[in-house]
Amino acid sequence: MALLRERPVRTAAVGRPAALPGLVCAALGVAAAWSVHLLLPDIPMLTAAVVLGVVAAHLPRVRGVVRGAARPGLSYAGKRLMRAGIVLLGLKLGLDDIRGLGWASVTMVLGVVTATFLGTWWLGRRMGLPGDQPLLIATGYSICGASAIGAVSDAADSDERDVATSVALVTLCGTLAIAVLPLLQGMSGLDDASFGRWVGASVHDVGQVVATAQTAGPAALGEAVLVKLMRVALLAPLVAAVALAVRHRRQAARTAPAAGRTRVPLVPLFVAGFLAMVVLRSTGLLPSAALDLAHTAQELLLAAALFGLGSAVDLPSLTRTGVRVAALGLCAWVVVAGVSYGGVVLVTG
Repeated sequence: MALLRERPVRTAAVGRPAALPGLVCAALGVAAAWSVHLLLPDIPMLTAAVVLGVVAAHLPRVRGVVRGAARPGLSYAGKRLMRAGIVLLGLKLGLDDIRGLGWASVTMVLGVVTATFLGTWWLGRRMGLPGDQPLLIATGYSICGASAIGAVSDAADSDERDVATSVALVTLCGTLAIAVLPLLQGMSGLDDASFGRWVGASVHDVGQVVATAQTAGPAALGEAVLVKLMRVALLAPLVAAVALAVRHRRQAARTAPAAGRTRVPLVPLFVAGFLAMVVLRSTGLLPSAALDLAHTAQELLLAAALFGLGSAVDLPSLTRTGVRVAALGLCAWVVVAGVSYGGVVLVTG
């Protein structure tokens, strides 16, 4: 079966005047998500942004604006601002962090990501989910949630509805993990540090990892963030592989750029930017104040992007594949939690 399906050519650019209403809506959504996080610190701002986007798309007096005048700008936020946020995400990871994990943990993370990605993608295809949903859901579960979905969807030129559905599912399951995994620590037999590694290897979004691991203390939180950032580092090769698959399919179909498609770069520019930020962080030249500023900018950009993606979710249309999507989400959750738990036990045992 083919990993990717071709999408219709998109040639219309979004002009600044057309994008302005949607960008204003995205800014208001970010402010609301930030307020929710302040009132309820256990809810990550990025999770709140997705949920608020979905809510805005279905409020009687708001949905007309969200699906009308604001749609170009919200789509722009979901794509372009997502790229900028992913670039800044690279400043969270340094090469020393990867070396500090040790080869056993690095191998464990590689195994978890590979098993989760291939298992979820295969199940999604077997369940008959449409479009790129199997690919995107597999990406979100195996790498870093909505950010990874945004990166891979950009390389695959995925339909916005597939992206919105995948983001909604991954965000929901990651949010549930915040409540469920701490309850399982006692029966898991893991100490705090090992529990943190389990969280980092199995929970999707970085904010959700922090919210889950902090319940077991600072040792768990530190290990969780390190393991999670190792998963984030695998975003670059995954996006490059997807871009290569798209290029191969177009060559096989003899689709020329002159026919209306641009040539797909092997490494998209924003992924190169992500890698450049990892290298820059590794030099140690950036002061902590600059890193803090970049972290704030990254959170705001990703929150705006996720609000835009959330606003593209159409709940009534999900009834056609809702049961299958939910079933895939549950199966993928079991896969990533089970494989990562086994990996942590092997590494620490």
